[in-house]
Amino acid sequence: MQFAKDSFYLALRTRLAALNPARGVNVNGVNRTAVLVAENEPAGSFRPLPNAFYINWGSARAVEGFNQGSRPLLSLDCAICYYSTGTCESAVDWGRVLGALDSELLCISHPAFTRKLDFTQSPSADLGTNVFWSPPVVSDLQKAGGDGLFQHMAQLVVYFFPEADLP
Repeated sequence: MQFAKDSFYLALRTRLAALNPARGVNVNGVNRTAVLVAENEPAGSFRPLPNAFYINWGSARAVEGFNQGSRPLLSLDCAICYYSTGTCESAVDWGRVLGALDSELLCISHPAFTRKLDFTQSPSADLGTNVFWSPPVVSDLQKAGGDGLFQHMAQLVVYFFPEADLP
């Protein structure tokens, strides 16, 4: 399952870097493309940064009707959260920036597939299948903490075949 997660994340990160090279964040002194996986960031004092996409993984399951045999089609729920404080001190343009983030997310989510790769080795190894996903559905504005910020969250489902035969 980790290979599917990594392949999805790296596809979105690579696409965002090509679409908008200026969309970056600084995490612990390191400049990065603004696609991050929440479970890979330091726990505890972790606070999401504005203008960045955070991938949050949900439940996994076999896809009904495709769960026969030794390699059933699996699915993994995914939520991508992001918010903006705007580009000026008064933050009056946060809605426009959030709209730009919506647009970027929809662009980098297409096409809705990528090769599944093993990134634990260099160079990465092609695992012979694709990871594919549903179109993201962007939510209405939601409160993002107690400081009056609002966020969008996009829901989608990632599909993949396991790397090994299941019993």
